[in-house]
Amino acid sequence: MMFDFSVVLERWDMLVNGLELTAKLALITTVTGFVIGTAFAIARRSGGLAIRAIAAAYVECIRNTPFLVQIFVIYFGLSSLGFSFSAIVVAVIGLTVNVGAYTAEIMRAGFDSIQKGQWEAGECLGLSPVQLYWHVGLRPAMERVYPALTSQFILLMLASSITSQISTEELTAAANFIQSDTYRPFETYIVVAALYLGLSLVMRTGFWALGLALFPRRRRLGTPL
Repeated sequence: MMFDFSVVLERWDMLVNGLELTAKLALITTVTGFVIGTAFAIARRSGGLAIRAIAAAYVECIRNTPFLVQIFVIYFGLSSLGFSFSAIVVAVIGLTVNVGAYTAEIMRAGFDSIQKGQWEAGECLGLSPVQLYWHVGLRPAMERVYPALTSQFILLMLASSITSQISTEELTAAANFIQSDTYRPFETYIVVAALYLGLSLVMRTGFWALGLALFPRRRRLGTPL
C-alpha cells in the first residue's frame, strides 16, 4: 500500500475550519460548563433537600449515560417536541451539560477539602453564603482540584468529535468528508490525530499558564499544576 498525504493536505482549508470550530466549542463549553458545574456543586453541598436531590439527579444521570445518547436526546428528542436547534447550538448545549456534571463532582470534592474552620471563620465574619463561597471557598477549591479540572476540559475538547454525528462541522466531521472523498482514511485520520494532539498540547499549556496566574502560592512552592 502506498501512502499519499498530498490528497489530504490539498483540503487543508477544511481541516483548519474544522479545527477552528473545535477550538471554539472547547472554549465556550469550558467556561459555561465550569460555571454550571460550580453552581451544582454548591447546590449539592448547601441547598435545601429538593435542590440537593435535583442536583444529584442531574449529576448521576449525565455521568451514567453516554454522551452520544445525550446529544441525540437534545437534537432529535427536542425537535420532535417542536423545539428545533441548529447542530452547533445542540453541540454547545450537549457539551456544556455533560462537562457540567463532571465539573460539579470535581468542584464538590474541592469544596469538601477545605477545612471546616475556614468556613466557620467566614460565617463568624458575617459573610453571606454567596460571599462565603466567593471569598473562602472558590479559589482554594479550584487550586486543589485544578489538575483534575484541566484534564476534564481537555477530554471535553476530544469529546466534541462525537458531535459530528449530528452534522456539526468540526474537525472529525471534516475528516469524515475528506476520507469519503479521497478514499484515504489512514492518511486522513493520521493528520487529524496530529491536529487533536496539537490542540490538546496548546490547551494544556494554556491551562498551565492560567494556573500560574491564578495560584501564585503553588508557583512559589513549586507544586505542579
